[in-house]
Amino acid sequence: MEKLGLLDEGKKKRVVQTKSPLSGNDEARKLLSIPILGLANCGDATMLAEARIDGMLPISSKLIPSAHIDNLFAVKAVGLSMNRADVNGRTIEDGDYVIVDGEDKNVKSGDYVLSVIGGMANIKRFMEFKKNNQVVLQSESNKFFPPIHIHEDELDEYLVNGKVIEVIKRPQEDSYRYEPI
Repeated sequence: MEKLGLLDEGKKKRVVQTKSPLSGNDEARKLLSIPILGLANCGDATMLAEARIDGMLPISSKLIPSAHIDNLFAVKAVGLSMNRADVNGRTIEDGDYVIVDGEDKNVKSGDYVLSVIGGMANIKRFMEFKKNNQVVLQSESNKFFPPIHIHEDELDEYLVNGKVIEVIKRPQEDSYRYEPI
């Protein structure tokens, strides 16, 4: 495939170029394979943050609004505490894949982040309150989930693992039914 120009090894072997026989032109399209690095809670931080690849998420590069393609990874959202979030017009529901830019750790108040809190992975809205010397991780849900408060003196137990840049919605089970013509 490499000799035919369909595979671009690149430095991380994630970008695969394909030529669509249906497009009518020879312009190469980019299909990304984003590593899935496990699960992350959208509620209490109870999911162990593991740095192992559980699989790859194939996705069109046109669906990703980031120039840092080599630093992207996905986690599968577990829980309901972010079902009113707004990441590019998409909520974060249980079972959705959340795309994270692992290089973007300079987040500001209002950004959605993947955090590691005491070794546990969590997705929340990041709010920094310098006046109160704390970081607050807020849920955005139609149910009540208390925020997580972290004092600046305890930031050694807290890590921003990256900024959430996109949500790939979980397919609905009945949306992919095959019905003969």
